Amino acid sequence: MRIAAGGQLVIASHNQGKVREIRELLAPFAITVRGAAELGLPEPEETGDTFEANAVLKARAAADRTGLVALADDSGLVVAALGGAPGIYSARWAGPDKDFRIGMARIERELLALNTANKRAKFVCALALAEPKGKTQTFVGEIEGTLSFPPRGDRGFGYDPIFVPEGMDKTFGEIEPAIKHGMSHRARAFEKLLASRIFKQ
Repeated sequence: MRIAAGGQLVIASHNQGKVREIRELLAPFAITVRGAAELGLPEPEETGDTFEANAVLKARAAADRTGLVALADDSGLVVAALGGAPGIYSARWAGPDKDFRIGMARIERELLALNTANKRAKFVCALALAEPKGKTQTFVGEIEGTLSFPPRGDRGFGYDPIFVPEGMDKTFGEIEPAIKHGMSHRARAFEKLLASRIFKQ
């Protein structure tokens, strides 16, 4: 599977934050990136039990429907003290309107109920790249950190305002996007994807 400069790629996501971040990560390759919402693609039901399974499901659906190579991201926050929750249900914890303030409040509430000092967490990102009616490849990246309440910062998206990456004292919601792009779970998954030489400059 190879995508040359000038080619098209569908991002199988309706999350504009994810689409924007992936578009920025792919900027050096001069590829036309189009989001699922822009193309009017429906959101497939995420029935997988892992990040990878859900990413493959979304990429496969978008590639087969559009006839273009599709890239899907399934990612979420894994909180140690909550047994890995919200995990693959990270978006669902934000409610039907995807208001992540609701999800962040729920995490804080559940940690308080446990009366635990364990605030360890990690972000996980699984990328799946699918050819129309063809093969699919997956790439997984993770970043460890701790949770901080109340939420801080208005940059990033999702659970970024409560996640402090290991070795830093600011949340993903506070740091410059360029710094996040160089170290995040999504960036680490992208490093593996780019190392596969799928994209040609």
